[in-house]
Amino acid sequence: MSLTKRIIPCLDVHEGRVVKGVHFQNLQQMGDPVELGLYYEEVGADELVYLDISASVEGRRTFTAAVERIASRLRIPFTVGGGVQSLDDIRRLLDAGADKVSVNTAAVAQPDLIEAAAALFGSQCIVVAIDAAWEKEAAWVYTHGGRRRTSYEVVSWAQEAVRRGAGEILLTAIGRDGTRAGYDIAMTQAVASAVPVPLIASGGAGKVEDFYEVLTAGQADAALAAGLFHEGILTPLTVKTYLRQQGLIVRL
Repeated sequence: MSLTKRIIPCLDVHEGRVVKGVHFQNLQQMGDPVELGLYYEEVGADELVYLDISASVEGRRTFTAAVERIASRLRIPFTVGGGVQSLDDIRRLLDAGADKVSVNTAAVAQPDLIEAAAALFGSQCIVVAIDAAWEKEAAWVYTHGGRRRTSYEVVSWAQEAVRRGAGEILLTAIGRDGTRAGYDIAMTQAVASAVPVPLIASGGAGKVEDFYEVLTAGQADAALAAGLFHEGILTPLTVKTYLRQQGLIVRL
């Protein structure tokens, strides 16, 4: 586990352009993925996550081309995900220049994919993204963009993913996503304390204090946010300046 805490903006890409929307509806164009990536690099992002939300094959090709452009300009590491189904998909995105590839639904459907990818490309570039929501006392893993509940409980699935070779976990608390009510500390802490790899917390960032809470009480190694940054309410640098004032180790 690294002592240095990371702040990571997330950008949704549709047909080669960064968009924002709620649950993939009412998409509004935000701009070019390279230009926005360079902006975030300038304002203190440690890493970026780009998610391909295009449904069409043509959209996927456009995304791969965008990844090549991003890799040629960006100096900070970036992860790409969204619709990754196979070793070929992972290879294509790594070859295009991504530092890491995130796998979600396909990892649940075929856990052997994690093992094969880690063996072929190395655990350090395989991120398993987990979407989870509470039901009674347990938090369950969901797939297909948070629409389909699985039989996996979140901690046991995170442990299995790591056992199979995931080098990092990206955990999104579905119930907090887009609410700006703060990260789900209980869920994040449960997963972070159960796995030996870095955990990125996602879903619910609303103010600087939320980042501090999830990185301390939640035991997360990194915190991800989208709308808060896209709308200019906060910048990664603002967040990291606050975190440093609170005594956390961040890269300024």
